[in-house]
Amino acid sequence: MEVAGLDSDGKEFKNAEEMWREKIGEGDQQKKTEWYQQGVGYWEGIEASVDGVLGGFGHVNDADIKGSEAFLQILLSDCFGADLRNRHLVALDCGSGIGRVTKNLLLRYFNEVDLVEPVSHFLEAARESLTPENGTVSDLHKVANFYCLPLQEFTPEAGRYDVIWVQWCIGHLADDDFISFFKHAMASLKPGGFFILKENIARSGFVLDEEDRSITRSDLYFKQLFNRCGLHLYKSKDQRGFPQNLFAVKMYALTIGMPKKNSRTRKVYSHKPAIIK
Repeated sequence: MEVAGLDSDGKEFKNAEEMWREKIGEGDQQKKTEWYQQGVGYWEGIEASVDGVLGGFGHVNDADIKGSEAFLQILLSDCFGADLRNRHLVALDCGSGIGRVTKNLLLRYFNEVDLVEPVSHFLEAARESLTPENGTVSDLHKVANFYCLPLQEFTPEAGRYDVIWVQWCIGHLADDDFISFFKHAMASLKPGGFFILKENIARSGFVLDEEDRSITRSDLYFKQLFNRCGLHLYKSKDQRGFPQNLFAVKMYALTIGMPKKNSRTRKVYSHKPAIIK
């Protein structure tokens, strides 16, 4: 991965391999485990609220959801077309936090949503929020499973998901675990299913945050990793409406192969609706 970068202390690295060797070692499982534990430990000290999970930038929530919804609508129409109405849609929300994306977006489009999140008090807040009593779920649109696991230890159920949503969490995975996660998760997609990855984007190379143990990768860095995963970049879109002082945010639709084009009239939906760590 020939992309130079730096960490939040200003130390420069000639490439990502050099940085990962220093931070997590080569084949040193204990050092790697400690790295991940420190990342989860950071978030265990954060309040289980929208402002907390968005690093103090809770005011971007509405723009984030609107941007995600517009992208999701296009992809559901492209990939499923006329079959959409008759399809029992199931999504996986990776790094779900308090269930912000599930509550505000996914439950309006998917019949079932599973959440996976390593920070236990975030997941408990999601469990409390996403109940019929709070009016956020129904018999037709519900949360099915809550998994308290980090992504590098989670293997999704084979053939279960139409969409796997990965937002503001993949930066916690080292490159080898990034690749391993997506390769395992491919088997959990239904035919025609796809990933949506939404992440902060570095202008070039990478920026490693020593405080929460996460990496912000450049667009080129991501594309190199997608290639190593064996994923096809079907479509991408920039998030709009965020303050200028935050990292740029990009959405990627990733498929195992090129989706078949559906011959249909595009459906019009009527739904209304960092520096992020």
